[in-house]
Amino acid sequence: MIEWFEEWFGEEYLALYPHRDDADAERAVALIRRTVPWREGWRVLDVACGPGRHARALSAAGAKCIGLDLSATLLQRARAVARVPLIRADMRRLPVRPASMDLAVNLFTSFGYFASDDEHRQALAGMTATVRRGGWLVIDFLNAPAVRAMLVPAEDTTLAGQPVRIEREVIGGGRFVRKRITTGSGRVFTERVRLFTPAELAAMLADAGIEVRNRFGDYDGAELGDESPRVVLMGRRR
Repeated sequence: MIEWFEEWFGEEYLALYPHRDDADAERAVALIRRTVPWREGWRVLDVACGPGRHARALSAAGAKCIGLDLSATLLQRARAVARVPLIRADMRRLPVRPASMDLAVNLFTSFGYFASDDEHRQALAGMTATVRRGGWLVIDFLNAPAVRAMLVPAEDTTLAGQPVRIEREVIGGGRFVRKRITTGSGRVFTERVRLFTPAELAAMLADAGIEVRNRFGDYDGAELGDESPRVVLMGRRR
């Protein structure tokens, strides 16, 4: 059975999220650089790199970046944009040499896609394993309390100039948020993301061997709270 994320992250996805631009990625990378003990030449693994926005910003900041994603379409876009080595792989099975990275990043809610929490733990353990001892891991995720409190059940927008209907609901006893996207051509896509709280994410990172040192609520470094738009956790591998 094909999982939703295997078919969704293509051209339609890129058209639906055009507001996620280079400036947005540069803010996230700037926050990382001023928080971790950044050094030019650091080896950085961008897990779920998508179309390469963050990989390009990381490279521009002096990192030796490698991008990894499951989507062939997004990797094709990243190849033209980021000009870094790219790997097509599932984050649950990372083909990266253990302890070979100074930093691993997982940005813009590129997590929480799997059916079971064991798979999420497996993914975090795999990311951690790529980082040298004393290296860093950064995860940028949605803020579950804010999602639940401010959920917009339905809206009409446009996708590539065509009308689109987006419907959202919290399911699974509050554990997942599901988004149903119906395009003007009648195609239907479904996103389902696990609503991990900041505390749950920190606990999972700790189990994987990451000590969370910094918590932020947006890319400008604001304090993390229930109404924050993002959860940015930065931790060091023990």
